[in-house]
Amino acid sequence: MNPPRSACGAPPQGGAAGGPAEPDPRRPLDGAGWIDRWRAWRDRRLCDPRFRSWAERFALTRPIARRRAAQLFDLVAGFVYSQVLAACVRLGLFELLAAGPLTLERIAARVSLPLEGARRLLDAAVAVRLLERRGGERYGLGPLGAPLVDNPGLVAMIEHHAALYRDLADPLALLRGGRAEGALAQYWPYATAAERRGLDAAPLARYSGLMSASLPLVAEQVLDAYPVARHRCLLDIGGGEGGFLCAAARRAPRLRLMLADLPGVAARAAERLAHEGLAGRAVVFGLDFHADALPRGADLVSLVRVVHDHDDTPVQALLRAAHAALEPGGTLLLAEPMAGTGGAQAMGDAYFGLYLLAMGSGRPRRADELAALLQAAGFEAVRRLPTRMPLQCGLLVARKPGHPSGVNIA
Repeated sequence: MNPPRSACGAPPQGGAAGGPAEPDPRRPLDGAGWIDRWRAWRDRRLCDPRFRSWAERFALTRPIARRRAAQLFDLVAGFVYSQVLAACVRLGLFELLAAGPLTLERIAARVSLPLEGARRLLDAAVAVRLLERRGGERYGLGPLGAPLVDNPGLVAMIEHHAALYRDLADPLALLRGGRAEGALAQYWPYATAAERRGLDAAPLARYSGLMSASLPLVAEQVLDAYPVARHRCLLDIGGGEGGFLCAAARRAPRLRLMLADLPGVAARAAERLAHEGLAGRAVVFGLDFHADALPRGADLVSLVRVVHDHDDTPVQALLRAAHAALEPGGTLLLAEPMAGTGGAQAMGDAYFGLYLLAMGSGRPRRADELAALLQAAGFEAVRRLPTRMPLQCGLLVARKPGHPSGVNIA
C-alpha cells in the first residue's frame, strides 16, 4: 500500500513512529509577515529553472531577467574589472590622457606595452567606463577615469588593494581564521601587535603615508558638516600625520590643536605641523590610546577613521577614555564609513567586512550601533550629520554632559 501524500504530492513529514512533522526550511515560519511570505514565494520561483526560462522569454519580465543576469555576472567578473583599473593606475594612463586623447599606437609606445596588450587593456577600460573611444580611433578619459586624475589619495588606495587581493585568494581560509599573518595584517601592524609603542618606523611610515594621502576628502566632508570654529581646542585621537588638524586649523585660525597617536606616528605629525607653521598652536602626544591616558583639556575630540579599525571591547574602552579626556559640555566627532548607508550597503558589510577581517581587527558598524556605544560611554545627544559623500564618510556628533570650563593643554 502506497503511503499517503500531501496536497503537493510529497509524503507527509514526520518523526519516528508517526511523530510530529519536521518544519520545511523552504517555507516561512508561522507568524512570518507578508514580506517574508512574499520573499519565500519569490525564492521558490527563482530557484525553478522552468520559471527562469519563462521569465527570460516573457516581454514584461525579460528586462528584469537580463538586468539580474548582468548584475550576477558583474559579481563574477568583479576581480577582473578591479585588475583593469589597477593596470591603468600603474601605467599612469589617466594622467597620460588628461592632456587629450591619443591613438592606440601612441599609448602603447608611451606605456611600454605591446600593441595587442595595449589594445586589450584599453578596450577593457572602455567597457568599464574608465576610458572612452574618441574620433580618429583615439582613446580618451571616461567618466570613471577622469576623477582619478590629480587624485593621489584614491590612486594610493587602488594600488594598496593588491595586499587585500592576496588575502582574499582563499576567502574560506580567511573566514576560518587562517590568515592572521596575511598581507593586510602586516601592512597595518597596530591592528594585531601586542606592544604598539615600539613598532618599527618602516611600517608606521608606510601606513601613515597612505592614510595621509587619502584623508583630505574625508576631512573636508567632516569640516563642511560641522563648524569646528565654535570650539577652543581640538584633540584628534589617532590623528596620524596631522592631516585633519591641518585642515581644521585652516577653517578655525584661533583653534588650539592636540594630536595623540603612536610615538612613531606622532613624530611624523609634529614635523608636518611645524612645516605648516602650526607648531605654536599644536601639542603632539606619542602614546598608545589602548593603554595610556589621553591628554585632557579639549572641548572637541575627533575620531576620524579610527573606530572601525578596532573590535568592540577596545572601542568601548577608547570611547570611555575620550569621554574622560573631554571637557564637560564638550563635543565628540566620530567620522568613518558606516554600514547600512543608503545606496552603499555593499561598502559596509561586504567590502569593509572582509577588509577589516583580513586586517585582523575591527568591523563595520551601523550608525545606531555606534550611537549605542557612545551612549554606553557616557555621551548624550548623539546625532548623525549629513555629509556630501556618505559612502566615504558618515559623521556622528555626541556631547559630554556638564558645563564647559577653561582649557589647559599644558
